[in-house]
Amino acid sequence: MPRDNDKLTGVQKAAILFITLGPEASAGIIKRLPEAEIQKITYEIANITSVKQDQRQDILQEFIEMNKARDYLLEGGIEYAKNLLGKALGPQRAKEILDKVTEATQQYRPFAIARKADAHQLMNVISNEHPQTIALILCYLQTDKAGQLLSSLSEDVQSEVAYRVATMSNTSPMVIKEIEKVLDSKLSSVVRSDMTVIGGVQTLVDILNQVDRTTEKNITENLEREDPELAEKVKESMFVFEDIISLDDVSIQRILREVEVKDLAMALKGCSEEVAGCIFRNQSKRAAASLKEDMEFLGPVRLMDVEKSQQKIVAVIRRLDEAGEIVIARGGEDAIVV
Repeated sequence: MPRDNDKLTGVQKAAILFITLGPEASAGIIKRLPEAEIQKITYEIANITSVKQDQRQDILQEFIEMNKARDYLLEGGIEYAKNLLGKALGPQRAKEILDKVTEATQQYRPFAIARKADAHQLMNVISNEHPQTIALILCYLQTDKAGQLLSSLSEDVQSEVAYRVATMSNTSPMVIKEIEKVLDSKLSSVVRSDMTVIGGVQTLVDILNQVDRTTEKNITENLEREDPELAEKVKESMFVFEDIISLDDVSIQRILREVEVKDLAMALKGCSEEVAGCIFRNQSKRAAASLKEDMEFLGPVRLMDVEKSQQKIVAVIRRLDEAGEIVIARGGEDAIVV
């Protein structure tokens, strides 16, 4: 799925799905939802002005895939679902879909509070537990979080826990319930599972993306004086490499004159076809062909090298924006610039 869709919330995706399905089909689904969810979704529907056709198709496809995954899970469990989805979609896509389905249903699974805690908090709580207990807990966590915890254990404990995870089959529900109760009690002092997560860097970025340039500049300059490290985090999130598709062709052509070809070739190795097409479209045929050859010549590259080159290009974009040579669309007065 294009990266643009990955930035959407579940409510936004649901709104686009219902728009895609049309009023008759959507009505039968919406009336089965809780009132609070209906209000959120209808609010999003009312505020959506346009949706790209490919975005509709991608979200509809994701909905179909997740429903298949949920059916397979109910029929035969995680391994059965993984096997069937893997054959149809490939192992990586199957894992992504199953992770989303299991995440969506985590409130019905044991160790829900542990799943909400971050890896560092969990590590402080379970590091002295018996390897069998740790193994059981890892089995119920998100795989990325379980991986972080396993990596943080000492080498001898790592091996023992890994062995117990691999050989674990059936566990008494009473045992699971008792371990979960003890763990929840320990976590209660460090995790408030009933608190809503609000604020943070991304929230500020979302807000700044809707204000005029002057307001944004005043805020970021003040942040630089008060907390340079936080200011840099905000700046890094304000415009990412993939956002280049939101710029007009004249701006993109101006940016390309400032970017080194080697950085551009490396940056495009890790981007979507949409981003690459946007770049090629703003080059001459000869330059585009040469760039494609440079990309092929690079062969397999490290993700960190791709991200480093993308960051260099984003730095150029920010510099040109601050100099007024290009315009990054924002809210406020900038919203009327075409």
